[in-house]
Formats: sequence, structure tokens, C-alpha cells
Amino acid sequence: MGTIVISGTVVLVVLGFGNPIYWLAAVAVLFLYVQYGRGTSAPSSPSSPTGGAPAGPTPASYRAYRDRRDKQARWERRYRRERPFESRRQERGKST
Repeated sequence: MGTIVISGTVVLVVLGFGNPIYWLAAVAVLFLYVQYGRGTSAPSSPSSPTGGAPAGPTPASYRAYRDRRDKQARWERRYRRERPFESRRQERGKST
């Protein structure tokens, strides 16, 4: 995947000498790849039976997930408490 992204970026940079918009596209491709693309393939580890990522979530990542979930629930409760009419309107729309 990385080879394709690098090749595409080089092509966009070369095309950018005629049209600078392609340079912006190359930067956008690199940004998206760094943000979302690099972590998709897990390196193989000898301790794992499948050779991929460990079977269960690590305690730190689960704790981070729990913290995000609890924070979202607190925001939703606060929104419902502070804006009762808007939350009623949303609930009515869900039932249909």
C-alpha cells in the first residue's frame, strides 16, 4: 500500500509542474495516508498464534475506549438536560 501511495504522490508532484493543484492533491494523499493508512496492517508477532495482532484488546486501549464512551454519554446527557425541546424533536424522528 505504501508503494502505491508514494508512486501516486510522485506522479502528482511531476504533474504539479504544469498545474499546482496537483501538488495540493499530493499533500492531501500523503496526509490521508499518514493519518489513516499506516496502522491498518499489523506486524506479525511470534507470540500470537495467528501471526497478527493479539487476540484481545490491551487494557490501555480498552480504558481509552471506555473513557471516550463515558465522555460521549456525559455530553449526550448534558445536551438532553440543557436542550429538552431539541432532544424531544430528535426522539420523535427516531421512532418513524
